[in-house]
Amino acid sequence: MRLPDFEAWAIFAAVVEHRSFSAAAEAIGISKATVSKAVSRLETHLGTSLFHRTSRRLTLTESGKALADHARRIVAEGEAAEEAARDSATLPAGLVRVAAPMTFGMAYLAPVIAEFLEAHPGIEIDLNLSDAQVDIVAEGFDVALRIAALPDSSLRARRLCGIAVHVVAAPAYLDKHGRPTHPAQLAEHECIGYTNAPGAAWRFTGPGGEEAAVRPTGRLMSNSGDAMLPALRGGLGIARLPGFIVDADIATGTLEPILTDWRPPPIALHLMTPPSPLRPARVEALIDFLATRFRDLGVRDADARPRS
Repeated sequence: MRLPDFEAWAIFAAVVEHRSFSAAAEAIGISKATVSKAVSRLETHLGTSLFHRTSRRLTLTESGKALADHARRIVAEGEAAEEAARDSATLPAGLVRVAAPMTFGMAYLAPVIAEFLEAHPGIEIDLNLSDAQVDIVAEGFDVALRIAALPDSSLRARRLCGIAVHVVAAPAYLDKHGRPTHPAQLAEHECIGYTNAPGAAWRFTGPGGEEAAVRPTGRLMSNSGDAMLPALRGGLGIARLPGFIVDADIATGTLEPILTDWRPPPIALHLMTPPSPLRPARVEALIDFLATRFRDLGVRDADARPRS
């Protein structure tokens, strides 16, 4: 049996990451000729070219693109195995890269990260907050928090808690334009959309299990729920947002929940990690810490009916 050429796979992953043979050689601490020979050796073994090479540019072929993630996983598995062996004899230490949605990250995650760092002085955190969905494997994140009804994925997912979702508008808007009693009536209203899901229908389940869906239209779209709030408060439309963004406005009466007998599909806070079953102790420590903190988070489960 012929073993895989793990060295060549690792060097290929380094070239993909650094975008040149020279930069990869410098990062690894080997010669450019060694890098070139390893990539050529891997191409010969696979029977396909991995890069288009010119004097000025290096780009991945279609085969190279398809195999790049496999190379990253091979390297990650090796690094995780080595770290697991080291971690068994030492306290968790090193860098953990974390991705999370902006609003939730600022309001809930950042304070928890501060607690975690205080409890684990050997661990460093690189926290990336963005409402765009990142590619965990390609961008090198160890952990990502996502708020969604998750599609099928090769990533490992752990549900932490449910997230309530409300359809809301300012009382002034509703007094002027009427209060919808059925989701279909939203088509007659100015709705504020979410650009990370353009054109997506708002779906609901009503009393007795009736299902309804409507595609919202309006003059404002945003990739940030927080950015919708001034327009909502100003009476410019209706939006569907998670409770952690609008609960305070609902409590003060600035925004009013509508369609309270109709429930959107349940969403939850999930903790996502790369598919490898091997994780460094520092990552396991953060995962356990987040799971404990967010299990008791004061965010009502999406299955609970919102109170008007």
